[in-house]
Amino acid sequence: MSVKFQVLPRRNPQDILAPDKYYAAAIADGQTDLDTLAEMIAYQCTVTKPDCYAVLMALEHNIISELRQGRIVKIGSLGNFQVGISSLGMEFPEDVSSNVIISNRIWFRPGKQLRSLLKSITYRKNG
Repeated sequence: MSVKFQVLPRRNPQDILAPDKYYAAAIADGQTDLDTLAEMIAYQCTVTKPDCYAVLMALEHNIISELRQGRIVKIGSLGNFQVGISSLGMEFPEDVSSNVIISNRIWFRPGKQLRSLLKSITYRKNG
């Protein structure tokens, strides 16, 4: 198995007159949803597909709930989820409030097994 990539031209945003350079960009090769994951898990253990699906849906619900409360959600050796924010820089600490937050995102920090997966992936050019 390998991850497909395509070649894409990109402009230098700091020098728009410079010629484009070409970069490799990973291509997704389909997707796997919760229903499929539940089926896969059911085949690997004694739990039924509906039970697996229910657990995965509850996991999703609880991850969202915990992130809303500002908690780091640790999913065993899979990794951690955490809300991150970006704000405008203010001259004085007392000027920093929720009004200067300009964006937010969910950070995922993979665990050791996922990080080691990246070392073993092979790549192949699409087309």
